[in-house]
Amino acid sequence: MRIAISTGGGDAPGLNAVIRAAVLSAITRGWDVLGICRGYYGLLGEDDIIPLTRDSVRGIAHLGGTILRTTNRGNPFEFPVRQADGSFIEVDRSKEIFENADRLGIDAIVTIGGDGSLAIGQRLFERGMKIVGVPKTIDNDVSHTITTFGFDTAVNTAIEAIDKLHTTAESHDRVIVMEVMGRHAGFIALHSGVAGTADVILIPEIPFDIEKVCAKVRARDRAGRQFSIVVVAEGAYPVGGQESILGESLPGQAKRVGGIAGRLAWEIQNRTGKEARSLVLGHLQRGGGPTGYDRLLATRFGGAAIEAVEKAEVGAYGRPAVPAHRHGPLCRRDQPPAQRRAGPRPDADRARHRDLVRRLAGGAVAAARSARGTPRVSGVSPCPPRSSALRDGFRTPREGPLR
Repeated sequence: MRIAISTGGGDAPGLNAVIRAAVLSAITRGWDVLGICRGYYGLLGEDDIIPLTRDSVRGIAHLGGTILRTTNRGNPFEFPVRQADGSFIEVDRSKEIFENADRLGIDAIVTIGGDGSLAIGQRLFERGMKIVGVPKTIDNDVSHTITTFGFDTAVNTAIEAIDKLHTTAESHDRVIVMEVMGRHAGFIALHSGVAGTADVILIPEIPFDIEKVCAKVRARDRAGRQFSIVVVAEGAYPVGGQESILGESLPGQAKRVGGIAGRLAWEIQNRTGKEARSLVLGHLQRGGGPTGYDRLLATRFGGAAIEAVEKAEVGAYGRPAVPAHRHGPLCRRDQPPAQRRAGPRPDADRARHRDLVRRLAGGAVAAARSARGTPRVSGVSPCPPRSSALRDGFRTPREGPLR
C-alpha cells in the first residue's frame, strides 16, 4: 500500500501533528508514504513529491505551519494559467492528478484541508480517487464537525491580544476595535470575545446595528467605564450592508475579506466623540505552535485517517475513535460518502442549532444584535449525544468519565 498526504488552503497550527501521526501510523502498517507539496501542486508537476519517513516527521508535532507547505490557489479543476498577454484563464487539470497518481502507484490520498480543499477532495472522490479528508481550519467552519484543529490555538492567540488591549485601552480611555479571522463564520470572534470579556462582539451570523454599538460605548461611559473593547470578525457587516472586501485577490484565490475594524473604529469615533483605534490581528492567528488541545486533536485525526484508509472508508472524514467533545463525536458518520461535503452548513442544520450561538454569546452580543430578521447561523454545530456515555462525559479505555 502506498498513500500520499496533502495539505491545502490556509495553514493552521496542528498540521504537522497530523502529518506525523499519519506517517507513523502508515509506516507501522508497512505502507509507503509520499508527501505532496503545496496542495496538489506536486501531482500537477508544479512542485515536488517527497518520501515521508520516520526521520522526516521526527520532532515536528510542536511546530506551526506544514512541512509540506500549502497554497490556496491550487484547485486542479480551476487552475489559473497565465496567458501571453499577462491575463489568466482557468483550466481543468484534474486528469493530470489521476495520471500522475497512477504513475506513482498511489493507492489513496489523505487530504488535510478546510472547506475548499475538502470540496476538491470530494470531486476527486466522485471521479474515482480514493480520498480520506481531515478537516482543518482555524475558522472552525467545516460542515459536520464539532471542532477543527487550529481553532483552539487561534482563539488563545486572540484572547492574549484582548488581555493586552484592556490595559492600554483603559489607560487612555479609548475604544479599541480588534478584527479577527473567520471569513463568514464568527467562532473565533465569539469564543475569544466571551473568554476575553470584550464589551461588544460582532459576528457575520448576526448583522450589527452601528447605533447599538455606539449606545453600548456611551452606556459604559455613564457607568464610569471610560474604555471599550470591540471584537469583530472579518466577515461581519451592518444591517442592510455588505461584508468588507480588501481588494482583488490573486488568480485562483477567493476574495479577501477584511478591513471592517478600521471602518468601524472611524464610525464609533465620529458618532460618540471618543477616540477609537483599530487592530487587525491577521496572520498571527495562524502562526506559532499549536496548543496542547490542538496537538492531541490533530494527532488523533492523523491516526484515524490511516484507519479509514485501511478499512476502505474512503470519501469520508477521518474520525478519532474517542470523542473529543462532550456533546458528540467530531464528525458525523451517519451519512453516505457523497453527502459528507465541506462547505456552509445546510439550512436544516442552521435551524436545528441556532440556539448554540445565542447560548455562547449571552449578553455579549446583545448590543450588536439586529432587531430585524432572523440571525443567520453558519459553520459547525454539535451533533446530538449518541449514548449515555457521551451524556455523562467522554470516556477513554483506561479512564473513567471526565467531569
